[in-house]
Amino acid sequence: MTESVQLATAEPTSALIPRATPATWLGVMGGGQLGRMFVHAAQAMGYKVAVLEPVADSPAAHAADHHLVARYDDAAALQELAAQCVAVTTEFENVPAASLALLAQRATVAPSAANVSVAQDRMVEKKFFIDCAERSGVLPAPHLLIAADQDIAINADLIAATLLPGIVKTVRLGYDGKGQVRVRTLEDVSSAFAGMQGVPCVLEKMLPLAYEVSVLAARGADGTSVVYPIAENVHRDGILFTTTVPGPHVSPECALRAHDAALAIIEQLGYVGVLCIEFFILDDGSLVVNEMAPRPHNSGHYTIDACMTSQFAQQVRAMAGLALGDVRQHSPAVMLNLLGDLWFDTASGACTEPAWDRVLALPGATLHLYGKDDPRPSRKMGHVTFVASTLAEAQDSLHAACAILRIAL
Repeated sequence: MTESVQLATAEPTSALIPRATPATWLGVMGGGQLGRMFVHAAQAMGYKVAVLEPVADSPAAHAADHHLVARYDDAAALQELAAQCVAVTTEFENVPAASLALLAQRATVAPSAANVSVAQDRMVEKKFFIDCAERSGVLPAPHLLIAADQDIAINADLIAATLLPGIVKTVRLGYDGKGQVRVRTLEDVSSAFAGMQGVPCVLEKMLPLAYEVSVLAARGADGTSVVYPIAENVHRDGILFTTTVPGPHVSPECALRAHDAALAIIEQLGYVGVLCIEFFILDDGSLVVNEMAPRPHNSGHYTIDACMTSQFAQQVRAMAGLALGDVRQHSPAVMLNLLGDLWFDTASGACTEPAWDRVLALPGATLHLYGKDDPRPSRKMGHVTFVASTLAEAQDSLHAACAILRIAL
């Protein structure tokens, strides 16, 4: 039986940690596609990478120089990772904060356990956004914690008057539309909460959404911060479908407000690394902060092909104590997520490889597959980015690819 860790009370400051240099080791917690792309970026800069991931056959483990097959809270494996690596990061926010705190006793950890723990709990995250509102100028949607059935009964009038229609979300562990139910009545709220098996939830009011943007920011240990161009996102069934940069609906004034809000948030966190913050733009043009991801993000994949410094190279720079990279976008871009559904013929149900040769024949197309052997509906298998001299040309290639892949627009 493995030994589990307890949350440490303090972490060393970055000033006490030596800067990582090429040929030294960096570590990543998690074996998914974000970890895989981080590994590729780090190796391109001369680093070796160790991955801690319990699944032996995982995308990041395929690419890593060393793979520790262990649970995220395995104390012995964490000690080994910290001893081997100058700095460690995480590729998803549900790695136990206690594990990151233990790593921080011997290595630089970016982002910190404290920062990750904020994003792991929707109520803690919303409280942080509210506390930060004076600096950021943005607030989250109206919401209410539902930890027990009586919370619905006690607040029935408030819910009916101010929070419906809404969305019930689990406070922890929800992602890609999982752990979320739309509700229109008090009965719906009760049913949705019961369906979540009684775990704490938050009820958020649904707002008149015009579109959604995500802001990718990065901050170094020296306090220097940068913000990438504002990305406009389209979701389907709670999963990111496309990201377009520059966003066709994003006005200069809206982009500036989102940029400034992201800077305020990342600075108030005292964050080190890449942080993605999602905002809702309402019909009246106002900005509402939705959530944040303490890591590189699906909506930032376009940076690999369209920016001077990819979000993954930026994460390497931040955690290694290097100067942050240039975030300029050199080409308009559209990123299309590739889900496992594409491998299945809708009529016969047969599993066949999509026509990547035809997609790659399109102007400006770059294909990124994540090394997953088991396509399943809604599973992220890869993405394709289209870059061009104009946004219209990139969108034309997107439309052509969707026709080839039989994706409805």
